[in-house]
Amino acid sequence: MIVMNKEILRLAIPNIISNISVPLISTVDTILMGNLSAKHLGAIGLGAMIFNFIYWNFGFLRMGTTGMTAQAYGAKDNNEATNTLYRACLVALSIAFLLLLFSPLLLKGGILAMQVQSSQVSMVETYFNVRMKEAPATLLLYALLGWFFGMQDAIRPLIITVVVNLLNIGLSIYFVKYLGMEVEGVALGTVLAQYFGVILAVIFLILKYKGYLKMQLNSILERVKLLRFFSVNKDIFLRTICLSTAFFFFYSQSSQGGEIMLAINVILLQFLNWMSYGIDGLAFASESLVGKYTGAKSEKKAYQAIRYVFAWSLGFASLYALVYGICFDKLIVLFNDEPQVLLQAKDYLIWTILLPLIAFACYIWDGIYVGLTASKTMRNTMFLALVVYIGVYYSLQTQFPNHAIWIALFIFLGMRGILMTYYFRKYGLKVT
Repeated sequence: MIVMNKEILRLAIPNIISNISVPLISTVDTILMGNLSAKHLGAIGLGAMIFNFIYWNFGFLRMGTTGMTAQAYGAKDNNEATNTLYRACLVALSIAFLLLLFSPLLLKGGILAMQVQSSQVSMVETYFNVRMKEAPATLLLYALLGWFFGMQDAIRPLIITVVVNLLNIGLSIYFVKYLGMEVEGVALGTVLAQYFGVILAVIFLILKYKGYLKMQLNSILERVKLLRFFSVNKDIFLRTICLSTAFFFFYSQSSQGGEIMLAINVILLQFLNWMSYGIDGLAFASESLVGKYTGAKSEKKAYQAIRYVFAWSLGFASLYALVYGICFDKLIVLFNDEPQVLLQAKDYLIWTILLPLIAFACYIWDGIYVGLTASKTMRNTMFLALVVYIGVYYSLQTQFPNHAIWIALFIFLGMRGILMTYYFRKYGLKVT
């Protein structure tokens, strides 16, 4: 028991620290824009959501890379671990090229889909055009961090993530507060920080993993292994599209409620982000451990890791709920001090408290399924939950116009956890 807990915490603590630093970027950006006006706050929220929708869909570059690398590591197959790294980086750069090529269409589609108010269109366009320049760096970082996690290395991702995020925050504050760049400033800070992160990751690869950098093109492009790489990542990609669609839909419907409602929901989703990134630290640990033990054919340790990770995550989720309940007003004012925003936000306190307790399970199951490369079940359960989510919203929209979207989100997150629990209980480590 002690050994397993130490192994979990060895991976989880650096992941938790690095993950908690991630939402600090959007938190600082939200505060910077919120201090300008509710219009700026809403615009940065919509612009960021467009990028979340784009980039989240390619989260397989991290998740799929972690799972396959961890299994290769557990099986002591160093060549396959190396090939996975190069396959992921090659795919990342190819996708980035396509995103840059089709960026004008993505911008137009995002503005239409998010139903951006005419007064905010120019701000969203400015934010998008600057942020899009980070595509190669962001996707490469997904692949590189995923590979580090698969190699059971949580320290280097911690250093990279914290340095990138602190640099991002510092640059954003400098550009906005001292150069008066507003929306363009927070976007430019993100771009520069992401490229610095890639440089730092490559330096770590050379210093720590030089023996893994020998490229063998024939092995990288081996048909069977390449097809498995794309098969697993295709399912994770489709799963992530569903997840992105759920939150895209959330922002889209919030936007219809006007600037104040949009501002409130942008702020409240920051609370969910804080929780998700913290719990994801444990989920990342489960990816690495379950993948390693699966590759090593050690079922007993895999099950033990799963049980212990769930116990830790329940404790963290309860702590988040407690803090949110006690500090709700102070946290809202941190983002925006308009009396109307605080007054209306109080109506949603119950969701802020309950969401961590209902949502933590699906985040942990995601990590376990990634470690098992059980991508088909991840895809299918996410699709079912999305259908129910949208159905619940429209069925309650008239009766509960202000709370329907939160009720639907609550059911969406809870249903994902229930479905993945069911399939794991049925198939165990053989789930696909």
